[in-house]
Amino acid sequence: MEGDAEFQKGFVVEALRIVEEADKQGIILRLMGAIAIRLHSPDFAHLHKKLGRKITDIDFVAYEKQSSKIEKFFGSQGYKRKLLSFSFAMGGRMIFLHESSGRHVDVFLDRLEMCHKIEFKKRLEVDSPTIPLAELLLQKMQIVKISQKDIIDTTMLILEHDIGDTDDNMINVAYISGILSKEWGFYHTVTTNLRKVASLAQEFETLGEEDKQTVVNRIERILERFESQPKSRGWKMRARVGTSKKWYKDVDTPGMQ
Repeated sequence: MEGDAEFQKGFVVEALRIVEEADKQGIILRLMGAIAIRLHSPDFAHLHKKLGRKITDIDFVAYEKQSSKIEKFFGSQGYKRKLLSFSFAMGGRMIFLHESSGRHVDVFLDRLEMCHKIEFKKRLEVDSPTIPLAELLLQKMQIVKISQKDIIDTTMLILEHDIGDTDDNMINVAYISGILSKEWGFYHTVTTNLRKVASLAQEFETLGEEDKQTVVNRIERILERFESQPKSRGWKMRARVGTSKKWYKDVDTPGMQ
């Protein structure tokens, strides 16, 4: 177990080292996924171990305008780029493998385009070494076929952070509400998943009753904010169609944390 703990810790140490080294060279790399959530949720990071949540790779977001610098940078750090098929490459994604350790690194450029699209332009300077909390939540909640690991990560994030209208160490629901008010499909996926988190977090035996109630209360407040946000005309028209028409994009790419 101790060896496994050190192996897991190695991903976090390496991720932080990469961000720091990239910053020295004027390259903006921001962490997302499980490592980012663990770093942003120190009071509840123990849940990863207690609930068996493993880290298997490192996920970054960067700006496409720096893509050539990013490839050279990772080469200098002992990583070799893995070429993707045309359809994957068009999605603005670079994959690197560390030649000695075999560590897998994903770098998404400008946006995360999976079941739904999350844009990062002008948002990577908001926080460091991770993407903002709002996008960390959206990254998990945009997954239509959400998994146990995503439920665990989201539970940690919500337990650690209250909601508000800024990115100052809180989940910026004002920003998220603005995004979801324009796209019914994205709204539907996120709200459905948040309700799943509120329900399934109650099954985590390692959580006390107070923590479980905190998850429920904060998610209820988030959903109330979403509901009160004025919706666009396009949102209202698409809402009439509902789930009778597919509202998300199928994802058939290598997974991420």
